[in-house]
Amino acid sequence: MQKLFVVVLLFLGLSFVEPSSGAEAPAIRYAKELDAFKQSDRTNPPPSEAVLFLGSSSIRLWKTLKTDFPKTTLLNRGFGGSIITDSTTLIDPLVFAYNPRQIVFYAGDNDIAQGKSAEQVSKDFSDFEQAVHAKLPKTSILFISIKPSPSRWKLENTVKEANRLIQQTCQNRPNLRYLDVFSLMLNADGLPKPELFVADQLHLNNSGYQIWAKALRESLFLDPVHSK
Repeated sequence: MQKLFVVVLLFLGLSFVEPSSGAEAPAIRYAKELDAFKQSDRTNPPPSEAVLFLGSSSIRLWKTLKTDFPKTTLLNRGFGGSIITDSTTLIDPLVFAYNPRQIVFYAGDNDIAQGKSAEQVSKDFSDFEQAVHAKLPKTSILFISIKPSPSRWKLENTVKEANRLIQQTCQNRPNLRYLDVFSLMLNADGLPKPELFVADQLHLNNSGYQIWAKALRESLFLDPVHSK
């Protein structure tokens, strides 16, 4: 039936776009996480203009955020397994609902593992940034560089190139910052330090997170307006 419909449209000189469920997929895939966020918001209403930590499991599993930044009003909305476009698709419930003054963003890791090129990862981040700033032009965004995970070290070159391109993007646009943690997680031989990761050699342990926290504090990104 659909083929007949397409033929009729072509005969009439009209274009046909295949219906896509891509925009709906993340809402379905992360329904459990989104419901948990909504429940948390009902029981503990989040403050407006907080620092929003957003992205994949490396953000979700950052359990020491509040003790790492005790003077900062922050909100963790990381959701495991996500890629950059998921945050863009779900921007209403994950970003605009909180009206953050600042966003600390980590994603791209899973994107590359799924086969995306460095150029596509960089473009996806630019799309996310533009979507945020279209509605929240004063919100600053800090991109934490894609980390050098031992279990994904075969993707080293793509990760490095994606980081380079995103760093370049951040240098050319207002309200964007790039935080290099990649180089901080390498040993003297230029290889990832396994002692910074849990057993899967993909996710960070507390030592890994402390490197991130120290780098973020030293970046002076967190705005004093969020101090308690």
